[in-house]
Amino acid sequence: MLDLSKLAGQMRGLSQHLTAEAEANRQRLQLAQKHLEDAFSNQDELVKIQQKWRDRILFANATPVEPLHTCIDIMVPPKTHTVIATDGSQIAPNHHEIAYCYLLNIGRVVLHYGQNKHPLLDSLPEIFYRPEDLYMSRQWGIRTEEWMSYRRTASEAVVLSELAIAATEKGQRDEATKGWMDKEIGGQGDKGNISASKSVAERVPNLAMVDGSLIYWFLEQLPFDARDHILPPILQSWKDLRDAGIPLMGYLSASRSIEGMNFFRLSACPHQAPDCISFCPNQMEKIPCKVFEGLRDSTLWSTQLKPGQRSPLWRSNSRILDLYEDQQIYFCYVHVGTEIARIEFPQWVVENTEMFEESLGLMLAQVHKGYGYPVALAEAHNQAVVRGGDRSRFFGLLERQMIKAGLKNVGTSYKEARKRGSIA
Repeated sequence: MLDLSKLAGQMRGLSQHLTAEAEANRQRLQLAQKHLEDAFSNQDELVKIQQKWRDRILFANATPVEPLHTCIDIMVPPKTHTVIATDGSQIAPNHHEIAYCYLLNIGRVVLHYGQNKHPLLDSLPEIFYRPEDLYMSRQWGIRTEEWMSYRRTASEAVVLSELAIAATEKGQRDEATKGWMDKEIGGQGDKGNISASKSVAERVPNLAMVDGSLIYWFLEQLPFDARDHILPPILQSWKDLRDAGIPLMGYLSASRSIEGMNFFRLSACPHQAPDCISFCPNQMEKIPCKVFEGLRDSTLWSTQLKPGQRSPLWRSNSRILDLYEDQQIYFCYVHVGTEIARIEFPQWVVENTEMFEESLGLMLAQVHKGYGYPVALAEAHNQAVVRGGDRSRFFGLLERQMIKAGLKNVGTSYKEARKRGSIA
């Protein structure tokens, strides 16, 4: 049990620390605003410096692809549209349980608006128990628990593309069927009715959403062979969405990113060039340009944006994106009313201006419907999450199957049994 009386004395120190941090953060924000204003007039020069010295800069920094003073009102979305989302959860492997295995559960959500269609809210579970699933990652020094989370990320992307494409194709078939029925009942029109119905279906805006970043930073630390099991299916899923004309978006709430702030470090550099390797070797913790340390991108843009507005577009320069081929990641910040959210897109969405602006409108509508967070993502999480009762039923089902198969001495370890039945 947690002894709150012993913890209360430490709270005063925490409160004082947070007060000091808030004051320091206010000073950093004032300095960042000054550098932002200076960058309004010399943005092109900073971008050229960034490109010239990118191989000598040792911190991650993004490139603005629109004027830094950009604050654009997001369009009102059409009433008729469809939003698709997935999210994942898992039961981790445990040597003290009945069997050493793990389970991935992918929540699936399809929400139709203005179409008189039933939503889809369910989950897709999959159990992993074969040796190649449980122990393959150990050849690369990756724990099974970590590998499980990586596979979950890939599964979320694959299921999302399959779900979105299937929902779109079903909508087109429904509209085509409706065209035939109108012709038979009304005795009017011809095959052109079907084409018209398909055209209407194709114009229904769609949006595929995931919770979190589209930049998978964890891939940087993985060996090449391990990456080949995770990244290719994700990129192929994105290509399928691109071919189907369905935009993809990553939604980051409470983003901790500093890629944008790091761009302004170029103007704060006191040296003749931002050559970190030559001027600041082995002293990344004390370099003079680190005046914005601890300040997030979202904090800066909260001073620039009004509710319903987006910031300029940025292109991420993360090294891991070299593996993304022609699907580079762009992002912007949006004042959704309750917070400054970071929104990420693949390159092919940004290049289609109409699709990009329409996607932002659909996203903002989802946030309003969800009272501060996209309702489709919230529901996908609720479908995916494995609660205590679900876990017990899963292992109960597994126990019955093992007994039915003739296995003996089926049960949890004594340690696990005692933890569950404590007499304290």
